[in-house]
Amino acid sequence: MAQIIRSGAFLQQCWSVHALCVTVRRMTDERAVVLSCSSCKSAHYLTVATVTSKVSSAQQMAGEGALRDELSGEECLKACVSTHYASLTLREMDVFQDLVRLRCADCRRQYELTVSAFETRHK
Repeated sequence: MAQIIRSGAFLQQCWSVHALCVTVRRMTDERAVVLSCSSCKSAHYLTVATVTSKVSSAQQMAGEGALRDELSGEECLKACVSTHYASLTLREMDVFQDLVRLRCADCRRQYELTVSAFETRHK
């Protein structure tokens, strides 16, 4: 049985030690973003309250991303996870503010997630 820990501190510690090993795996129907660590074999579930999406400054100047600006942040993130989840990386997090920032290398979008619950499952 997997051990379940309900604290963002475990994701923060995992990410600080294994930054290149933490990747986005999927987004569930229950509004949870699932990250996994290939080094410590942990799965981190982030229950999302809100998602804000931003295009890069280079895309804004080129006029790209206009179609995706019509979508909500959550819809943009779902589309990004379904098409190129391997390019999504954890860039920043603050467990005191329950904030996580993801960035997609393919579409260059940044996602700011307000997290309502953190959960880490150790295998």
